[in-house]
Amino acid sequence: KKKKKPKLLNKFDKTIKAELDAAEKLRKKGKVEEALRAFEALVNQYPQSPRARYGKAQSEDDLAEKLRSNEMLQQAINTYDEVASLPNVPSDLMKLSLKREADRQQFLGRMRGSLVTLQKLVQLFPSDTSFKNDLGVGYLLMGDNSNAKKVYEEVLSLAPNDGFAKVHYGFILKAENKIAESIPYLKEGLESGDPGTDDGRFYFHLGDALQRIGDKEAYKWYELGYQRGHFASVWQRSLYNVKGLKAQPWWTARETGYTELVKSLEKNWKLIRDEGLAVMDKKRSLFLPEDENLREKGDWSQFTLWQQGRKNENSCKGAPKTCALLERFPEATGCRRGQIKYSVMHPGTHVWPHTGPTNCRLRMHLGLVIPKEGCRIRCAQENRTWEEGKVLIFDDSFEHEVWQDAESYRLIFIVDVWHPELTAQQRRTLPAI
Repeated sequence: KKKKKPKLLNKFDKTIKAELDAAEKLRKKGKVEEALRAFEALVNQYPQSPRARYGKAQSEDDLAEKLRSNEMLQQAINTYDEVASLPNVPSDLMKLSLKREADRQQFLGRMRGSLVTLQKLVQLFPSDTSFKNDLGVGYLLMGDNSNAKKVYEEVLSLAPNDGFAKVHYGFILKAENKIAESIPYLKEGLESGDPGTDDGRFYFHLGDALQRIGDKEAYKWYELGYQRGHFASVWQRSLYNVKGLKAQPWWTARETGYTELVKSLEKNWKLIRDEGLAVMDKKRSLFLPEDENLREKGDWSQFTLWQQGRKNENSCKGAPKTCALLERFPEATGCRRGQIKYSVMHPGTHVWPHTGPTNCRLRMHLGLVIPKEGCRIRCAQENRTWEEGKVLIFDDSFEHEVWQDAESYRLIFIVDVWHPELTAQQRRTLPAI
């Protein structure tokens, strides 16, 4: 379908069309400062002209991008808002202005302000489901899943085949652990091909939901996600990636280049073990249950010393020698996309197949207390077991799964390190995860 051109001029603006077009021509040519001056002059001359004010807002928006100025962007946001408060604003212009205002507010991290703007759009145009969909995203960005859910329920009652609403509704149901219920929404939403549905997260969560109910069709969706360019491979499904890094499920110490760290961990494994056991034995347990909903069943707790490259001073009081030992290895303590922690898993635990968030780290497991049999880990298509005093290294951006069917608990020490191929610059500037 050919899109209809939006109607941006009211009766009065048609009478000054030549002046508006001249200013807009400057903006289209990239003469941002001149365009802004031209639109400002028009706003001063015709303060009631919605199109002139919208042109001013767009020019400020362009200039903010050119100067990388948040201050100028805030000015543009204010001007978009002014457009909406003028009399006789054509509805197409009102939509464009408020939608851009909400978008720019989100860009600046002004989530509450953006929510107010989106609510205004929904009130003004109640039958336009695209604004309701945007409002749902606004709530999700605020972490308000329950209001987002209500919005998508409303959209689906008005437009039962809206693919965008379906994938987001399925996403929310899955976050509520309503695994089986989430599947048809995610699947039908992706199959719709509607704008905004072709997103790696939806392939990721649909596959994960299918895996959890034991449906092998999961891999069909992972394959599709891979073909659409969302995943590095069917097995490696992290979403926060640096392109071109060496990708393999299992690594040797030599391949990582971190042989000194591995030697140090293996040489001092008893010291690390004893400090972990001392913390475990305390009545006031410092081990916290795993909270990412990765367990099908069982008991799995962790005691974290470093998180996102930040040392937990309090935890390190419980394991001072271990922390002192690690301070010499910035590839681990400075890894803002990882953690350093003890992990205890009790008999009868199964961890679902899952994928870490990023390909920018590798994960080391040092065996501390390992039962004779019954414990194993699979990464991609290969199973391995832990040994006391030995380090296993794998890339947790590949699918992995854990079983603990032993007679007693298993204790390991987890150390995440930067992927060895990341440059010093990347290690300094990659945002934390």
